[in-house]
Amino acid sequence: MTDRAADVVTWSTAQPGITVVRLARPPANALGVPLLEGLHAAMDAAEKAGDAKVMVITSALPKYFAAGADIKHLSSIDASAFTAYGDIMREVNDRIAAAPWLSIAAVDGVALGGGLELALACTLRVAGPGGRFGLPEVKLGLIPGAGGTQRLPRLVGRGRALDIMLTARQIGAAEAYRIGLVDRLADGDVLEAALEFAAELIGPSLPAQLAVVRTVDAAGDLALADGARYEVDRIQSLFEEGEAAEGIAAFVEKRAPNFR
Repeated sequence: MTDRAADVVTWSTAQPGITVVRLARPPANALGVPLLEGLHAAMDAAEKAGDAKVMVITSALPKYFAAGADIKHLSSIDASAFTAYGDIMREVNDRIAAAPWLSIAAVDGVALGGGLELALACTLRVAGPGGRFGLPEVKLGLIPGAGGTQRLPRLVGRGRALDIMLTARQIGAAEAYRIGLVDRLADGDVLEAALEFAAELIGPSLPAQLAVVRTVDAAGDLALADGARYEVDRIQSLFEEGEAAEGIAAFVEKRAPNFR
């Protein structure tokens, strides 16, 4: 098993605006520190380039997206090191969720524990036929600690989230799609399906898309009146400082908008 971030996470440009990040830490993409540092490096590179509108995160390993936390690492550390490791996982996921681009997790294999939490941090999720999802931490005497207890209920509701977490069971792609954990199903190659999805997303205004995401996410935390005010603030900001002028002008002039 390699322990270099540069070896376990690679990235490339699939087409202008779309970055593909591949996880490759055999045998199962355990979320050790090198892989987490590699994800940071991929995001650093995307921020430096400044041209990413969609980031697709996928696996280069068959049958695994990411199998979760590095259990061997956990078995050899004390409480303070456990806290530090959890902080790194949370920092990566929070950074993905707050990134200045949209993100898609392309999953056609096992996404368990921290692996599912990584997928949950993405804006959207596409699953292939082999997708398997679960948060089995209670089997280890733990709970999901990198956002799972917070993000999963927001997607699938309290009861379904508790079902998945309390039983520690795995669910397949079809059930994940049915309950709203997965946004699209791929009949064949999951990366190809995710790239087709990403191509649909790169046309509209990215600031407007990000405003949609932030406003919809706020709906889960705010009272209706507060959420409505937040919506007004965001649309006013887009009109004054975003790309609305270009979008409106393009509509009037019957041409494609020239968004950044």
